[in-house]
Amino acid sequence: MSTQGKDSLLSNCVSGGCGAKIESEGLAHLLAGIPVGSNPRLLVGYDTSDDAAVYQLDEERSLIFTVDFFPPMIDDAKTFGRIAAANALSDVWAMGGRPMLALNLVCFPEAMDKTVLVDIVAGGVEKIAEAGAVLGGGHSIYDKEPKYGLAVTGIVETAKVLRNNTPKIGHKLLLTKPLGVGIVMAALRVGMADETATRRALASMERLNRYAGESMADFKVSACTDVTGFGLLVHALEMAGDSAAMVLYPDALPFIPEAVDYANDYLLTAAGQRNRNRVEKAVDVSPLPFATQELMFDPQTSGGLLIAAPPGEAEELVLRIRTAGDEYAAIIGEIVPRSEMLIRFK
Repeated sequence: MSTQGKDSLLSNCVSGGCGAKIESEGLAHLLAGIPVGSNPRLLVGYDTSDDAAVYQLDEERSLIFTVDFFPPMIDDAKTFGRIAAANALSDVWAMGGRPMLALNLVCFPEAMDKTVLVDIVAGGVEKIAEAGAVLGGGHSIYDKEPKYGLAVTGIVETAKVLRNNTPKIGHKLLLTKPLGVGIVMAALRVGMADETATRRALASMERLNRYAGESMADFKVSACTDVTGFGLLVHALEMAGDSAAMVLYPDALPFIPEAVDYANDYLLTAAGQRNRNRVEKAVDVSPLPFATQELMFDPQTSGGLLIAAPPGEAEELVLRIRTAGDEYAAIIGEIVPRSEMLIRFK
């Protein structure tokens, strides 16, 4: 459902999608002094900025807990619901698991037409069903801006939990979706995104990472995360962790073609600039074309999986992911020993 006037989703918010996230460095600083306690069953917490929490249930199984919501980036309510749900569900596959149960999270303006809310939730339910999970309820409040997302519980074999900061030296780096959706949405807001670019961006954001996640189950993946509001470079920096660095192949990056032109026309986002500021001491992007820089800083809403896989398996994994429907999947770099510059280019 597309809305107009006071019931237009975009007219009721100032930012949208994962571009609305608080910058990672500032958030880490804010949380650093909070005493949270510890529990040996909490296998993954927030100390490594991973995609979800993992709590060991027994010797064989662990539960995955994640939550994600944001304001709309598109006026069509069902499309927004599908994108927000796909984005929230993604964290479970990034941890190597499968989603089981989802709860709706809703913020909605009191004066806005409630049929818009019905369409948002209906879109989310479509993706929950496609994920093989079930909707168990949720919580809603009135707010000045519409927001929607999910709290998701998943399950994973404890021995197969994937983390975001454990890549092995020599492994190849794969990306499963194209970059540039944030830039395309910025162009759409000012009426400069053409129909083809918009269609490509929306299709990418609605696409579940289920199929890429299931494709990598038979491979010796050493690390995985999904690329969202912090952009490719910040997520790559988090993946490097304390013991590795990365060499990226700029010419191999998958991207929405029209996003290059929009970036060169400075149709950018504030979140992209925050991401640039975040990594300026760890990577020198100055030799690269401006548009390439911006694509790597661009906040991705419901972005692809960033996967570290053995060099002998990487090509086969890319082929399997493409066969499953993620046609942009590509090898975009490699994991190398730690160095002063954590991300370099080749």
